[in-house]
Amino acid sequence: MKPVTLGLSVFALTMIGLTARAETACPDLAKLSLPHATVTKAGQEMLGDKLVCKVAVTAKPTADSDIRMELWIPEGAAWNGKFVQVGNGGFAGTIPRGSFNGLVRAGYAVAGTDDGHQDPVGTNASWALGHPEKVIDFGWRALKETTEASKAILAAKNGKITRSYFVGCSDGGREALMEAQRYPNDFDGIVAGAPANYMSQLFALSAFQQQTMARPGGYLAQAQRELLQKTALAECGAGEAFIRDPMSCHFDPGKLACKAGQTDGCLTAAQVVSARGFYDGRKDKSGKLVFPGYSPGAESLNGSWNAWITGPNAETNQKAAGPSFSSNAFKFFGFQDPNFDYLKMDLGAQMEGARQKMAAVLDSPDPNLAAFRKHGGKLIQYHGWNDPAIPPRSSVVYYEDVRKTMGDASDFYRMYLIPGMLHCGGGVGPANVDWVAQIDGWANAGKAPGDLTAVGGPGQAPGGPASQILCPYPSAAKKTGAAWACAIPARNGPGKKKG
Repeated sequence: MKPVTLGLSVFALTMIGLTARAETACPDLAKLSLPHATVTKAGQEMLGDKLVCKVAVTAKPTADSDIRMELWIPEGAAWNGKFVQVGNGGFAGTIPRGSFNGLVRAGYAVAGTDDGHQDPVGTNASWALGHPEKVIDFGWRALKETTEASKAILAAKNGKITRSYFVGCSDGGREALMEAQRYPNDFDGIVAGAPANYMSQLFALSAFQQQTMARPGGYLAQAQRELLQKTALAECGAGEAFIRDPMSCHFDPGKLACKAGQTDGCLTAAQVVSARGFYDGRKDKSGKLVFPGYSPGAESLNGSWNAWITGPNAETNQKAAGPSFSSNAFKFFGFQDPNFDYLKMDLGAQMEGARQKMAAVLDSPDPNLAAFRKHGGKLIQYHGWNDPAIPPRSSVVYYEDVRKTMGDASDFYRMYLIPGMLHCGGGVGPANVDWVAQIDGWANAGKAPGDLTAVGGPGQAPGGPASQILCPYPSAAKKTGAAWACAIPARNGPGKKKG
């Protein structure tokens, strides 16, 4: 026993020394030695009324790696002792500094990475051509490199970190769940917004939907999108500007099919097929759901289908974000062929082979979060019910997979589906919640989130209320008299994805 006791004593003395030592000056961090990484810049700048130490690092864990990251640290007593790593979006390519400012002003040290490549166009994946290590960097390695370097710099500069959090939406939500699954001991709290954790399935869904809409007469123009939205809201909106619980809505665009001789205010047979593909999702040959589709109620809203699925018109359809992501993914991740045309791809074995290749590196679908729970970690997931980029029911699929794998997970995992919200924000529904405050309150103070209030403001489309109640899934807001309260409604399940 003596060797063990001695080892623990030495460790304890070392930690005491780290805690007690004086703070390292910001410029001196440029001299810090890091494993396969270099501090390229360290200096102080003012951010509002706060003096901030900004540190830039480049990590090269492989010969083909070029992972760039930044860490911003409030100087002196302005640092609250906590660290937040923020996720990226799209195919990354730039450091997400826009997410730094508010967190730094709130007292957090904040880090982010470009995920291992430099490209200002977030839908472009040509950097992956001939660079398999860069794909791995994007998939998960840049995240770990950023965490390790940031914590080492904070330890060298200020000593002990009291709490560490990861916060991201979209690709950042995929990254957030990747952290909980792959690196369960790295963060005390994680916020996963609209996670693209089934990323390869998103590319396959888009390929299916775009091939369907590319058939003669299948395109859904603004007039058809307006008709779909108007009809869905009339059927399921209860007089509001958005649908509170789309899982209780069973809208079928087939009821809008043109009758003989009708040309206006209806959908052609080809357009009905397109619309059903968007709502129903992708199915296998037997008709079993492979991956869910999108929710009704915001089809014609600016920033919704026109930005992500259909484009504003047929001529610019393939410039919409969803087709751009899917086309680039199959060209550069799946087939390593810049001339590959995903609109001509076989949606069977050819697509599935490429999808599985991408999934091995990019997806984060593992529902076994036992190690994260054992670490004491807390996870909040949120998703807008009118997200036109990532089907919100995919979050329901993941939530249900976790529940089936682990049983009741509410002691460490809560999910919120936000009515009327688009992708990571915007939409008619009030969507603003301080998710960092929520995860900090849970992980740091033991205050589990319950019913929350989302408020409107910048980014909210006209027509919605100033605020709305958000309920931990599976509950949804229900109005009784003049008051709203959370209750579990009767509804159908989300369907189940494969692979």
